Amino acid sequence: MNKIAIIISSEQGLQIARTIRQELPGTELFIKGEQADCTGIASITAFVSEHFSRYDALIFIGALGICVRAIASSVQSKYTDPAVINIDTTGRHVISVLSGHVGGANQLTRRVAHILGAEAVITTQSDNTGLWALDTLGKEQGWKTETTAPMNDIITAFVNTRPTALLLDTRDEGTRYLERTAPEHVEIFYHFEDIDFSKFQFLVAVTPFRYESPIPALYYRPAVLHLGVGCRKECNPEGVAENIFHALESARLSPLALASVSTIDLKKDEPLVHDITRKAGVSLHVYTADELKDIEVPNPSEKVTEVTSVPGVAETCALKSASNTRLLLEKQKHKLSEGNDFTFAVALDRTAERRGFIEIVGAGPGDPELISVKGKNFLETADLILYAGSLVPVELTYYAKPGATVRSSATMTLEEQFSLMKEFYDKGLFVVRLHTGDPCIYGAIQEQMAFFDEYGMDYHITPGISSFLAAAAALQSQFTIPEKVQTIILTRGEGRTPMPEKEKLHMLARSQSTMCIFLSASIVDQVQSELLQHYPPTTPVAACYHLTWKDERIFRGQLQDLARIVKENNLTLTTMIVVGDAIDNREGLSKLYSHQFKHLFRN
Repeated sequence: MNKIAIIISSEQGLQIARTIRQELPGTELFIKGEQADCTGIASITAFVSEHFSRYDALIFIGALGICVRAIASSVQSKYTDPAVINIDTTGRHVISVLSGHVGGANQLTRRVAHILGAEAVITTQSDNTGLWALDTLGKEQGWKTETTAPMNDIITAFVNTRPTALLLDTRDEGTRYLERTAPEHVEIFYHFEDIDFSKFQFLVAVTPFRYESPIPALYYRPAVLHLGVGCRKECNPEGVAENIFHALESARLSPLALASVSTIDLKKDEPLVHDITRKAGVSLHVYTADELKDIEVPNPSEKVTEVTSVPGVAETCALKSASNTRLLLEKQKHKLSEGNDFTFAVALDRTAERRGFIEIVGAGPGDPELISVKGKNFLETADLILYAGSLVPVELTYYAKPGATVRSSATMTLEEQFSLMKEFYDKGLFVVRLHTGDPCIYGAIQEQMAFFDEYGMDYHITPGISSFLAAAAALQSQFTIPEKVQTIILTRGEGRTPMPEKEKLHMLARSQSTMCIFLSASIVDQVQSELLQHYPPTTPVAACYHLTWKDERIFRGQLQDLARIVKENNLTLTTMIVVGDAIDNREGLSKLYSHQFKHLFRN
């Protein structure tokens, strides 16, 4: 919401308005009779009539009847009307009145209700039944929308749970959300030709491809197509963009799914390139010859190579922008008039392809509820979950969908792990490699990524909560102390894996920072000996076993007793050792909340 007006009908609502304005800076306030010559409802109606289209949202504080009468003559269409919500003068109820989905009134209602500690009153059927809001779904996910039937007819059929076919032939965060939240009356397909249309009343499709659906269809167009363009010098742009868009449609590609236009730097100032970019409403990518010269294309041109040193401008640019190695539409050569030659090609964004993919997910320290929301979502949609069974609680794998394969890597070699993941990957399936804590801290993922890189496999990393953060929470300690300790060291003792000389514990201990020591309980005598070279013997320590697990145990003491504490309590694996004055410290004040400390949000 960019511009919001709060309209109050009496001074009883003034404190509520002030509270909202504090949380929504920039909100304007209109009080009955103060900004118009007339008074009462006439004053409010006059203000609304004059400014209705000026604001993104109107917040009324007072009787709902006043709100309804004030906006009645200004209401036009849910696609153009601002969001309107109403709050009673006690601040107990926040009601979404107008433009709930498209205008965002439902979302604003929830936010204002949270600000006031009030009850949000939302009456739209899709919200109250937990169904997707089809009219705003595209905007929420960054997709453009096309329909072959009136949107209201499709929404009515959907909320009345009519049989619905859902086509997802590309993928992104939005399609994963749809897969995860699909209601019972929706059946998911990944190929258009697999749909038996006699079983469904309408189609919802997230796709860049143009299909001829025999039933009413709602198409969401994700921005996944990359258009590469080349042309003669000073090529006339008139009619070129329209020609390209028509060619895309003839090739069953939707221009609404364009994500970018790209060209070589020799053509960056060509009017044609900028005209196409403007009419497509996307960003322009410009590449140097060095960035393009090694890209292989199906239709190389000796002449283009001679001029630009790349085998073809349109095809190389499309592939470069899409991070792909294959084209959806190979080079097209067009001429609208003499001397006005141009070429174009299209590639699909590699990350959007329905091909195999590996997500390396940080499981967190152990508690299944401490995995990130994104990590949990990935577990719920994975076809294979390969988890570090000796370190990750099996309960985390209970998020797996029916039919998913769940395997522990505890007894597997690296080669066996890779072989299993590649088997699923090569079938175009989704693999989650689940590591304890954050996978980038002692997660042993580097060697796995080397395999993925060698075989050209796509992967991504979702971070997790590391055990050192769980230790701070469990110890109820802030690991930094104003003006005393401002550094946290994450390290390990020297066991079977040698430590670099400059990173050995006795070297790091010189700073007397807060030190979190991983994987070192089995060599605790050595750890204690090295730390005592620089930390005082009475420095606080904590040995934390199975942090956030059901059998979590934490033992506090002094550094001089660390080895005894670990041995007496039989602590071996999955034990985090913390040392430093920050443990249990309650001295030292941050300046952040001092009344003398000024910053952007408090003058």
